[in-house]
Amino acid sequence: MIVLGLTGSIGMGKSTTTAMFADLGALIWNADDAVHALYARGGAAVGPVGEAFPGVVIDGAVDRTRLAEALGHDGEAFRRLEAIVHPLVIRGRLEALAAAEARGIRLAVLDIPLLFETGGDAAVDAVVVVTAPPSVQAARVLARPGMTRERFDAILARQLPDAEKRGRADFVVDTGAGLEAARAQVEQIVGMVLAEGWTPPRHGLPKADEPIH
Repeated sequence: MIVLGLTGSIGMGKSTTTAMFADLGALIWNADDAVHALYARGGAAVGPVGEAFPGVVIDGAVDRTRLAEALGHDGEAFRRLEAIVHPLVIRGRLEALAAAEARGIRLAVLDIPLLFETGGDAAVDAVVVVTAPPSVQAARVLARPGMTRERFDAILARQLPDAEKRGRADFVVDTGAGLEAARAQVEQIVGMVLAEGWTPPRHGLPKADEPIH
């Protein structure tokens, strides 16, 4: 099974692009969704996170606002949280990939917003970066409820610049020209990576010591 890592900055069209891969039969594994599930009622992270950070569990689920307050800017607290959640995320991802391969699925796409920032690009066969012109990106993001230019700029400051991501990508999907153009690019990528004899440029495998995504 081929495993692609998919990433891109805010407003670039990652969700739309992953849906296109799903339409072509790919398994989609979303890092944010995985963490949300771990924090939800009954999630495997609720108990240990609640013990490590008293007061952050409300009605049987981790309250992300309270957790953020408990973490503050304490690097050691972040490391303690990572030590709890990271193994659970990795286990869930490995289980999802193994189950998909057992079902005969040939392509998996790992949707990881901070793929490069966390070193996750070393654990996939190839990386797809979703991009769009800055004007399109800004228009999309600033149209979101409650979004301000200041908040948008703060988010961008925590992410690698789009140009750097594109420079490190194995494939690029540009969503700025519309859905059909983006779909054609996705179809081309899928056809290429599933072609007989294609050699993965990274040929990575999920590693137990990767940082939390």
